Amino acid sequence: MAKRIVTAAVTGGIHTPTMSPYLPLTPQQIADDAIKAHKAGAAVVHIHARDPESGKPCGDMDVYAEIFDRIRSECDPVICATTGGRIGMPVAERIKVVPTHRPELASFNAGSVNFGLFEIPERMKVDEWRFDWEKDYLYSTKDIVYTSTFASLEEFARLFAENNVKPEAEIFDSGMINNLAYLVQKGLLQTPLYLQFVMGILGGIPATIENLSFLAQTAQRAFGDQFQWSVCAAGRFQMPMCVAGLLMGSHVRVGLEDSLLLERGVPAKSSAEQVEKIVRIMGELGYEPASSNEAREILGLPVH
Repeated sequence: MAKRIVTAAVTGGIHTPTMSPYLPLTPQQIADDAIKAHKAGAAVVHIHARDPESGKPCGDMDVYAEIFDRIRSECDPVICATTGGRIGMPVAERIKVVPTHRPELASFNAGSVNFGLFEIPERMKVDEWRFDWEKDYLYSTKDIVYTSTFASLEEFARLFAENNVKPEAEIFDSGMINNLAYLVQKGLLQTPLYLQFVMGILGGIPATIENLSFLAQTAQRAFGDQFQWSVCAAGRFQMPMCVAGLLMGSHVRVGLEDSLLLERGVPAKSSAEQVEKIVRIMGELGYEPASSNEAREILGLPVH
């Protein structure tokens, strides 16, 4: 398949404002970054909301509405809303965006995982943080489990189906593929699935080519040919794992949610810069970025 879907995850719930002056925080900044990423070749934009005053990840439905409206006023990417929210956000708050805004696509975290960000402050060694909440937020992940129990997985699956929202299954480790297979067997998720392998998080599967191959093979054993898959990886692993995934047949995700760098020692000034880079690499390998409607066709979504 020559056409591959590029997703841009433009802000996320991991990085904090002190880590990069380029991290979009307000609804306008997030929407603008998503629009630029789409114009650079991203068919899908993955959206988290942040408090416009503090930059802290939030679940405010009005903030989501403003971001979505701003994006749609300029262009027509596939909007993928997060149901991950931020580390420690209650499950009931995370899922609100699905019935409230009914995006075409939304993340579906396929299981519970330790999600460690607590080593970041020591590595950064900054004298002053931009906001008071940042350091405590990162340190708190040492004692938090990113929770998706079987009960919440079943409830999420029902809400996705009721609101006609396609799940993008976020897989942080191989056991989560088994969780999805259970939901398919129970008739709560319908194939073909869309899988997003998220690699390199402390607590999840390490970002190696061997592990990526293992995840793809495990999914094939579970679902046959009834799935599409994409790969993203944290930090310096972002581009290498995306390139490996392309060669194995995957779609790819880049953006400031996953890495703040364009290359070693060079900060990315936008998610669009990372999109431009992966699109250039794709061209050298003989692949093309899918348009939004081509992505919709690939994922079984209604074409606009």
